Amino acid sequence: METATRNLPETPRTPEAQGNIKATREDWIRAALDTLVDSGVSEVKILGLATRLDVSRSSFYWYFRSRTDLLASLLDHWEDTNTQALVAHTRAPADTITQAVAHFFRCFLNPLIFDQKLDFAVREWSRRDADVRQKVRANDMMRQAAIQAMFERHGYAPPEADIRARILYYQQIGYYALDLAEPLTERQARVAGYLEGFTGVTPSQAEVAAARAYAAAHVKDAD
Repeated sequence: METATRNLPETPRTPEAQGNIKATREDWIRAALDTLVDSGVSEVKILGLATRLDVSRSSFYWYFRSRTDLLASLLDHWEDTNTQALVAHTRAPADTITQAVAHFFRCFLNPLIFDQKLDFAVREWSRRDADVRQKVRANDMMRQAAIQAMFERHGYAPPEADIRARILYYQQIGYYALDLAEPLTERQARVAGYLEGFTGVTPSQAEVAAARAYAAAHVKDAD
């Protein structure tokens, strides 16, 4: 199965790792993330990752204390990328609520901003691990609170902002969880309706055009 590269910032190797070691800590995490997405957390194993990276299993312990330590790093990466990106986009400068929601949509259009496959893999993992489930719930609350705050900044009373935030977030999460495969033309046709439906405000033609242009530049057509 082909997977998207999950870019991580490179950090200098430790002095002891400069000898015969060919993989950095980031290489191990990237390989583990790809395995998590492709095959699930049960397949994130030290030996399998070492084989994938073509390095010795012992080199793993230069970067991680244990498999548990690696898995914790994967969750930290998921929170630092997906959750923080989503929160940041709710805070993007916007003159109107419809423009603000269009900015939020970018998270789910551009895989370089929000890795939907990783998000789904972590949720699948959480079904089998109570600690992970608790972390996922905490991140969902953080994301939902950020969306609610976005609505409140544009004049919505807290009770209405809360409901609209829930509708918007649950719809977006459910959209990719259902693995819907809509042609880009269909998605483009619904942009104005989505913006109005989520906000109760009719978007301007310029806002709709900008949202469609962004989608056209970042969405691979499902046809």
